[in-house]
Amino acid sequence: MIKQFEILDKEIVYPGFFRMEKYRLKHTLYAGGWSEEISRELFVRGSCVAVLLYDPQTDQVVLIEQFRAGAILQPDRAWLVEIVAGAIEEGETALEVAYRESMEEAGCEIQELMVINEFYTTPGGSSERITLFCGKVDSTQVGGIHGLDHEDEDILVRAVDFKDAYIMLENNEIESAIPIIALQWLALNKDKLQQQWLS
Repeated sequence: MIKQFEILDKEIVYPGFFRMEKYRLKHTLYAGGWSEEISRELFVRGSCVAVLLYDPQTDQVVLIEQFRAGAILQPDRAWLVEIVAGAIEEGETALEVAYRESMEEAGCEIQELMVINEFYTTPGGSSERITLFCGKVDSTQVGGIHGLDHEDEDILVRAVDFKDAYIMLENNEIESAIPIIALQWLALNKDKLQQQWLS
């Protein structure tokens, strides 16, 4: 099968901080030929970064908690436990954003940084693509409330033993996909990472 698609029409439905676009398109089919014309809305968001902050010395991860409008349909769960994350602004690299957001959202200075993976978060309707990092930090001074006032951020920061963070994940206390992916990755790679960062 030759994978092709054709955009027949594109319309900007909402031109705000985030953009909503509407497409009419068709694409080739696995069985051969082309699909019928389909209509899809796309939530356009640029590339983003997320950072799992990890202290290999204490075996702790840095978790943040903040109000999320995307979770308001379950009012008692509108404050989500997450990891540091932010959008890549024009002229910035993913690496620069990882260092910047770690300071802004958690007050953490990254000592070493490695890429875990890159992936789409919800490709059925959003263009958002994440570069997920793991950053080595000293967790001994972590805590408090952080964030930028002009971005209306109100972020609670805490260092949590990895085993306790993983129990939170298993108990559905962590409901955001990015920290779930990050913590599962760390569970699989922690021994190797500690060996690398503590040697």
